[in-house]
Amino acid sequence: MPDAFVMALAGGICIGLATVFLMITLGRIGGISGIVFSAAKNHVENLWAILFIAGLVLGAFLFHVNSDRPIPAFDVPMPLLLAGGFIVGVGTKLGSGCTSGHGICGIGRLSLRSIIATCTFMLFGFITVYTRLHGGAT
Repeated sequence: MPDAFVMALAGGICIGLATVFLMITLGRIGGISGIVFSAAKNHVENLWAILFIAGLVLGAFLFHVNSDRPIPAFDVPMPLLLAGGFIVGVGTKLGSGCTSGHGICGIGRLSLRSIIATCTFMLFGFITVYTRLHGGAT
């Protein structure tokens, strides 16, 4: 168990340092949905966003290649997975941010809006997990 704690702590430190570096160098919030929208909107002007996303994917890949941790398997049909991703994307646009932007950057800046948004994300996450485990949803 200490190994999991150390890995989570190291990951949290890396995420924190990356968001501080992004804010200092580019003046941008490290919210993943905002970065994805920036990359999609103007990929030439926002090359940094494409590189940031590539770094996320490459970092996860390198972690799994260099550790004994298996790559998570998704036993979900691809159309359902894509539809879920689309719905989450629309929700983050409507909510003016995602868990990384509000939860990591917003709370760190003591933004009341981000604190409320993060509490809302967490509440519905808890409800979803409880319903999935105890409510008979499959």
